[in-house]
Amino acid sequence: MRAVATGLLVLMAAVFVATSFAPRGWTALAYLRAFAEAAMVGGCADWFAVTALFRRPFGLPIPHTAIIPRGKERIGAALGAFIVDNFLSPRVLDAKLRQLELAAWGGDWLRQPDNARRVARRIVAWAPEVIGALPPGALEPLAQSLALAAVRSVPAAPTASKVLAALWNEARVQPLVERASELAGAYLARHEDVILEKVQAQSWRWLPRWVDRAIATRITQGVLQLLSDIRAPDHPWRLGLAAEADALVVRLAEDPELRRRGEALKQRLLDDPRLGEQARRLWSDMRSQLQGDWAGGADGLEARIERWLRDLGAWLHDDPAMQRTLNTTARVVVRSVLAPRRGEIGRFVAQVVDSWDTRGVVDRLELQIGPDLQYIRVNGALVGGLVGLTLFTLSRLFGLG
Repeated sequence: MRAVATGLLVLMAAVFVATSFAPRGWTALAYLRAFAEAAMVGGCADWFAVTALFRRPFGLPIPHTAIIPRGKERIGAALGAFIVDNFLSPRVLDAKLRQLELAAWGGDWLRQPDNARRVARRIVAWAPEVIGALPPGALEPLAQSLALAAVRSVPAAPTASKVLAALWNEARVQPLVERASELAGAYLARHEDVILEKVQAQSWRWLPRWVDRAIATRITQGVLQLLSDIRAPDHPWRLGLAAEADALVVRLAEDPELRRRGEALKQRLLDDPRLGEQARRLWSDMRSQLQGDWAGGADGLEARIERWLRDLGAWLHDDPAMQRTLNTTARVVVRSVLAPRRGEIGRFVAQVVDSWDTRGVVDRLELQIGPDLQYIRVNGALVGGLVGLTLFTLSRLFGLG
């Protein structure tokens, strides 16, 4: 394109020279000469403008030329600010994450066997080097920040309501109730003497021992019978417990006071320094366990990770409620972790651009936008020629020249 634009300029110069030596009687050539003359002016002006972006024309120290090389630092700062303001603002990030639906997309992608297998293979290959290369304590602050942001984004009382409803309505707690009554009955039968001691301690001294023993036996048998009856699903106590559980599920989901108390309890737990210490110990144990597994070449580790990833993908794909929860968590994490550091990201972009080789930056930009700029030279020559021709025609028409 540079050759085309330069060739057009040379052609206009040749036409101008040729028409300048033409006989004066050839009136039509005067119009062609005016077109060529104006085209040369327009082409030269646009050549100067295009060249001044990337270098000094003819190497002359003309002011306001070589704009890109001289303003590389300013361009980097402007690029960083542009990215920060237009891509990393909380409003833009939140809108983009809402549009992406990361949980549904991630679940659908992970449940594909080939995708899960590739991810598992890369985890097994890269994790030992990554974990070993990181200094102790490098990931703890980030992991803690992400975990706290995730926990803060999940409302305590409604979440407890969902968990309780899932456990109770899907009959997962019922076997536990029956097993608890069975264990309590067995324990009571083995420790009947404890009840006898309590009865004797509360009884009158003049009352015969056999009476105390009879009372203790009756109490034990009554409690044992009650514990046995409770195992029946239609027992009044079981029905009453179910009603209380259902009412608690509704209250946890809808009662503002329980919501407030749940959030206050969650905040107290998060502020407890012992929680942070336990989290650090857990992370340290997990790190040691992972290093041991990979170092020992655990059999089937890649297959286990692949299976876990596929199960995770299927779960995310089939659970809209969890998708909403994870999408909300992702938005909160991005807002709390990425958005507050967007100024640092902008400065990083500016530093990267400033560290580039000036000649390399100029060459890359010129290769990207150069063809369009050469079109500007071509258009400048043609538009300049037409404007010159129009002015020359009007001057002839009104006898001005």
